[in-house]
Amino acid sequence: MKYRQITSGERYAISALRKRGLSMRQIADELGRAHTTISREIRRNSCNDGGYRPFKASHRTRGRRSRSRRNARITAEQWSVVDRYLRMDWSPEQVSGFLRVEGLMRISHESIYIHVWHDKALGGDLWRHLRQATKKYRKRYRSYDSRGRLAGKRHISERPPEVEERAELGHWEIDTVMGTDRGRHSAVTIVERATGYVRIGKLQRHTAASCADRCIELIRRDLPAYSTITADNGTEFHDYKTIEVATGVEFYFATPHHSWERGTNENTNGLIRQYPPKKTSMAHVTQTDCDAIAAKLNSRPRKRLGFKTPEECYVQAR
Repeated sequence: MKYRQITSGERYAISALRKRGLSMRQIADELGRAHTTISREIRRNSCNDGGYRPFKASHRTRGRRSRSRRNARITAEQWSVVDRYLRMDWSPEQVSGFLRVEGLMRISHESIYIHVWHDKALGGDLWRHLRQATKKYRKRYRSYDSRGRLAGKRHISERPPEVEERAELGHWEIDTVMGTDRGRHSAVTIVERATGYVRIGKLQRHTAASCADRCIELIRRDLPAYSTITADNGTEFHDYKTIEVATGVEFYFATPHHSWERGTNENTNGLIRQYPPKKTSMAHVTQTDCDAIAAKLNSRPRKRLGFKTPEECYVQAR
């Protein structure tokens, strides 16, 4: 069997499962991997304090790859092309894949990362356009989940099998992005699983009623494209039945503390955080701003889509 490299999503799952106390063999079973693969990943990419952090693990892997090969010489003119896409907030991997697919040049995303950090060392600002530019690590501790409970919810295991296959349009994941204004300004994000197409709605108040009203407005922009929505267990989704009655879209809820069950939405929220970063107020963000951010994300090429954009794939599937 051909070896598959550990993906970024799997690294986040490994971290979450380790925090739950699972053994390496149990983690391997959960991910469908050999336990030796998991053991090697943790051994090679753990931090000096013994902790395993997904972003650091990916960074270490990229570093090893860049040191193991000699990169082809890239001209100043070609670097200017790369810089132009980086300043559009595309990731190095998106830039690399797009340029290759379009036949413009072949350059690895590792080389682009090295270029970005070299530019930073010289006082440049390309690094500010990276998704993780403003992110700082903080230690997480186990805590009691004090969020409200809600009876009668459909569990994610009850979803139709075609949802898992991502073979058809119409199955979405939903979450919220919080600002520092607790209980007030935030945003709700709805992401289509097959295409990665996202809609973002501004919430003036972080309440179930406010969230329901905004979700109904977003869904009605293209109602035929919605069949199911999978949410987490936040209290902001406790008014989900109002959304179901107004739109006919069925809601399902993920297992508590299983964020990887909504991986598409988790990844998209990470992309959105590039614009209103964590620990910043969202009071100044308007619905027009949310639509502009969504348009920007929907026009970025994605690796899993063969470096097509979510918008292209969404329109083609309609």
